[in-house]
Amino acid sequence: MTRPATATESVWAALGGDPALLSLLSTAVRPGTLDARLPVRELARACVGACALAAAELAAVRTGGSAPSVRVDDAAVATAFVSERHLLVDGRGPVNFAPLSRFWRTADGWVRTHANYPHHRARLLDALDLAADASVGTVATCLAGRSAVEVEDTVYAAGGLAVALRTAAEWAAHEQGAAVARLPLLSRESVAVADRSAPHAPARLSGDPLRPAAGVRVLDLTRVIAGPVATRTLALLGADVLRVDTPLLPEDPDAHTDTGFGKRSAKLDLGVRADRRTFEGLLAEADVVVTGYRPGALDRFALAPEALAVRRPGLVVAQLSAWGRNGPWSGRRGFDSLVQAATGIAAIEGSAGRPGALPAQALDHGTGYLLAAAVLRSLTERSREGGTFLVRAALARTAAWLVHGLARPDEERPDEERPNEERPQTSYDPGPWLAETDSDLGRLRYARTPVAFAGGPADWARPPGRWGTDAARWA
Repeated sequence: MTRPATATESVWAALGGDPALLSLLSTAVRPGTLDARLPVRELARACVGACALAAAELAAVRTGGSAPSVRVDDAAVATAFVSERHLLVDGRGPVNFAPLSRFWRTADGWVRTHANYPHHRARLLDALDLAADASVGTVATCLAGRSAVEVEDTVYAAGGLAVALRTAAEWAAHEQGAAVARLPLLSRESVAVADRSAPHAPARLSGDPLRPAAGVRVLDLTRVIAGPVATRTLALLGADVLRVDTPLLPEDPDAHTDTGFGKRSAKLDLGVRADRRTFEGLLAEADVVVTGYRPGALDRFALAPEALAVRRPGLVVAQLSAWGRNGPWSGRRGFDSLVQAATGIAAIEGSAGRPGALPAQALDHGTGYLLAAAVLRSLTERSREGGTFLVRAALARTAAWLVHGLARPDEERPDEERPNEERPQTSYDPGPWLAETDSDLGRLRYARTPVAFAGGPADWARPPGRWGTDAARWA
């Protein structure tokens, strides 16, 4: 009887990796990490393990040696998957969710809103015909008399973010759920032949950690968690990562701090001619472009993945989205919490008739490591054979894998018939996986990287800086 593939084996196969390299990977299993009804620990371990293995493979290609061994520790993974909760800036912890980002009871169920950014809060209240200073109680009263799907449609039509709570079965029957189910976990394709190998690795001094992405230039056009986690990982591995944001949208400084390790950050308005010329100059020398805006949002700047592939042969283009690139919701904004609500995860993790949540924003973090792994594998293949690569991942597709595609620790499906069952209360000490450093932002406490291989870096080469204050040029 054939043994079913483990989660890591499945991810590595989706990446097109050599199965023989899996023998390099070992795992420190830590019960009590990322406990949930769904196999979150297994998802997190697989995403990080595949990413570390892809880094080890690229290290072998860049140095001409053998691939180093890879170690995945569940405690390191669990700590990193809630890095935003561990962050302290001069002893101050961030506020991860604004008061209007939460579940609300409606006339026929529940709806989840996201209003962390001022413009999303304003659009939500405008869609509900409420005053700009409306309280939580006022919003609750308003939503209690409306249907969840009506709120979803009304708020999205106004440019806000709200998603009705659905069960996994209801999502599977939804047109967008069906479109997502048809997608692979990761899409990675070579779309053009290009004679452009990976950049030459700079000289490595004795005792320096092995950073296999050294010399690789990455344009980071991502926001919030998933995309920035991917580019934060590439920065750990030595890439010159320049995050570029528009000055027209606000950014949460704490979110930027958490995911800004190893990177530089600049602001450019692509609607301004001079800034556009600067951006085109950066693009002309980039090796990787990672985008985290919804599909179609950057098309007017000729930054659609397919357009980039034509303009820049040899580029690796990685596109992250919330809902996938096909289906009626493909152009919608989305966040981890909203995807959990729509895809049945919040219903599965809930209790006492109330929706719940995963122990981490695991769709964000998991998809971030998947995307980084896909970029690393593409760099490996490009260095061997040349090529232009398109990589795509979606939070909703990662959610489908978590709900339907992963073996659970007890080999049982989540029991939705027993919604009041209590989750076991276990814990672990994250202390060994936290570090501190000084920065221009103050004294930082942060989560260390879970991506570990023999000879590889244990930390980022630089702390995060202030948002948008770096020069828009390559190091």
